[in-house]
Amino acid sequence: MKRYIPRVSEAPAFPVPLDQTLDATLGFEVLEVGPEAARSRAPVSNRIKQPYGLVHGGVYAAMAESLASQATAMAVYEDGNIAVGLSNHTSFMRPVLDGYVNASARRVHRGATTWIWEVELSDDEGRLCALSRVTMAVRPRGINRLGAAARP
Repeated sequence: MKRYIPRVSEAPAFPVPLDQTLDATLGFEVLEVGPEAARSRAPVSNRIKQPYGLVHGGVYAAMAESLASQATAMAVYEDGNIAVGLSNHTSFMRPVLDGYVNASARRVHRGATTWIWEVELSDDEGRLCALSRVTMAVRPRGINRLGAAARP
């Protein structure tokens, strides 16, 4: 794995600055990213908890998809492609109450149009707290959602 530089959202094709994205809002910190594995973490604070004091389930799902998206995007960018989420299935095993939520992603499939990642989310003691399977769609850059060439 290589150090996560530059950030995917800092590429010239992205109109949203990193500090204004969901990742920044939730405090995600990408530690490493590569075409086969990636790691990130998020500090636990009240802003990512649900009313019972547990980290909100949506945080795990968003963290998993963000990590899989960034790792896939970095790997396919040089080929003229982008990566977007296609499916995200997250199961929860135990709560995280404090410290960090730690994410470790492993690529399990690399196809021409889809990539699949398994993301383990754990607490600071290394206990598995959630498990996500994220499918990424790989599409050519410059194609809009209707399949037509995007205008400059």
